[in-house]
Amino acid sequence: MPRIVITGLGAVTNLGLNAAETWESLREGRSGIVRVEGEGFAAFEDHWSVRIGGQIRDWQPTGVLDPREAKRLDRCTQLGVAAAVEAVAHSGIDFSKEDGERCGVIVGSGIGGISTIEEGMHVLLKRGPDRLSPFTVPRLMVNAVTGNVSIRYGLQGPASAHATACASSGHAIGDAMQYMHRGLADVMVVGGAEAAVSPLCLGAFMTMKALSTRNDEPEKASRPFDRDRDGFVLSEGAAMFVLETEAHAKARGATIHAELIGFGNSGDAQHITAPDPEGRGASRSMKWALQDAGLNASQIDYVNAHGTSTPLGDSAEVAAVLAVFGDHARKSKGGKLLMSSTKSMHGHCLGASGAVELVACTHAVRDGIIAPTINLDHPDEGFDLDLVPHESRERPIRYAMNNTFGFGGHNVTLIIGRYEA
Repeated sequence: MPRIVITGLGAVTNLGLNAAETWESLREGRSGIVRVEGEGFAAFEDHWSVRIGGQIRDWQPTGVLDPREAKRLDRCTQLGVAAAVEAVAHSGIDFSKEDGERCGVIVGSGIGGISTIEEGMHVLLKRGPDRLSPFTVPRLMVNAVTGNVSIRYGLQGPASAHATACASSGHAIGDAMQYMHRGLADVMVVGGAEAAVSPLCLGAFMTMKALSTRNDEPEKASRPFDRDRDGFVLSEGAAMFVLETEAHAKARGATIHAELIGFGNSGDAQHITAPDPEGRGASRSMKWALQDAGLNASQIDYVNAHGTSTPLGDSAEVAAVLAVFGDHARKSKGGKLLMSSTKSMHGHCLGASGAVELVACTHAVRDGIIAPTINLDHPDEGFDLDLVPHESRERPIRYAMNNTFGFGGHNVTLIIGRYEA
């Protein structure tokens, strides 16, 4: 099978308006959680028990997109296309010189164009159906990022979109890898996008009691693995990558940043929102990714955890990691495995999470720097792992694992490695 490598990265997040800024914030342990702003949040003021989120500030799509084009796209698609443009530019690839049938795109999003849905319902109820925008459907589609990126670059190969809740972008990246292993593509643009910091979405998660209510200290609200965690923090963002076969990348003289080597996914078959409390589905995902990569557990140096800061989710993931890695993970036994949750800084980007966190994993194997778990003041009882609290850590990383788990019981694990020719 061909080796699959990463040659381009792009991102727009609440930590930075490009991949380099996002990584700098991750490395420095900065929080991007703020008090949410917007007209929709001002209404029903007394009804909001949650007023914080990972909202992206000071970003305009017209920095990348033509104003008329930007107007036709939901914010989710704007973020995804902007991240894709950066990733393509970073890779140095010129798609006009490529065989379009050998190039594809797969993007994940758990929610898609939620803002367009909200705006459409407002127009429908206030002004009637004949006043709805003719762009409503192409704006709200979950596959809108995939379609727009495909059209922009003439990518005529494998093209699809994943909507598996918080596992969406992990599935997208893993699927692209499999297409390439089967010889169906030389280049794939992959990743995830989400713009769910909207009144409807925030309110819906709020009524589920899934979100942190630490409104007075937004920067301390996301605290994975801490005994005082009280829920996740809803965020928005996008991250995209250019994947190539090693042969294709080397033939055009591309810079290779890391190698994508393993993919596993499983279903909990347990509960529509709660994880298997023993983490059995997550364990299967990690074991199958290791099998796919041809590695044993002791070879993994770093795990970027799903780590959402929910009581049930964090406990289940720790149980799963300890079951898979055993003493290699146990801090009390001198285990060497490092694990951190970057959601402590950027919050939970839902379907884009796996892609955003793969930015951290790519830099971990390339630069030997592990982003920290901030706000980890009091690790919960029994969490016997080195969770890299507060500050980043420098250590050579050969292989890194990235976990993303979603509502519906979806589990995805990706493994990337430091590239060695």
